Amino acid sequence: MREKKRIGIIGFGNMGSAITERLKEKYEVWVFDKDKDKTERFSDINVSDNTKDLTNKADTIILSVKPQDFDAVLNEVKNHVKGKLIISIAAGITTAYIENNLLQARVVRVMPNIGARIGEAETNLCAGKSALFGDLTLARELFDHIGKTWEIPEKMMDAATAICGSGPAYIFYDMEKNHIDPDRVPEEAKKKYIHNLETAAEKVGFDHDTALKFAAATTGSSIHLVKMTGLQPRELREQVTSKGGTTEAALKVLSAGGSWADAAEAALRRAKELSKQE
Repeated sequence: MREKKRIGIIGFGNMGSAITERLKEKYEVWVFDKDKDKTERFSDINVSDNTKDLTNKADTIILSVKPQDFDAVLNEVKNHVKGKLIISIAAGITTAYIENNLLQARVVRVMPNIGARIGEAETNLCAGKSALFGDLTLARELFDHIGKTWEIPEKMMDAATAICGSGPAYIFYDMEKNHIDPDRVPEEAKKKYIHNLETAAEKVGFDHDTALKFAAATTGSSIHLVKMTGLQPRELREQVTSKGGTTEAALKVLSAGGSWADAAEAALRRAKELSKQE
């Protein structure tokens, strides 16, 4: 019997736990979070005591931590990841920045969204200069388990964050504001969401075909997520809105009466402000 690949996940928040749930049947998954309360109630996952233990056990490590916690994690793992594949899902952190801090690791950057909760994420990927042939293929294999994956140039990753990453919150906000029943979302509302997201995606630099593809996929998975989880749009909006993050910046624009295109531009600006490039 073929041995399962060993995947380590540092950070067990909303995204880290969703990825773990989707990968644990196919791979040997190890997780670590500095907040032990997040992992101790799970009996069917492997939990590491610290990042050193996790990096020793896993060949591929997914960094699922917020940008503001990223440097601390890089510092913890830098002496333990020689020859390993590092997959980062942190908004705004470039592959070059990670490579400069983890000199002997290979790096792939991905941006999934909350659709991972139900296996309908939109995930954008790009490889760093250190990545070997096959590393991006493995990353796509992993994230294909949580939804759709697309390879894009790294220069477009912040724009993808503004659309696929923060975009679900625009939909949740509108559903909340207009008291839309998740079980009976009107076709006019769905069309409006796709149109607004498509316009926003083109505003932040995507071509028409890519913009429409992202808009349709993000709209479909976001509406399905509300229905499948039974959570209120407000609850899901809060789950994807990190303090000081890209989604918060976008929602401030929407709450002030701005368009989705304006909101996406605000999210893009915030992603660039958070960006660590070298």
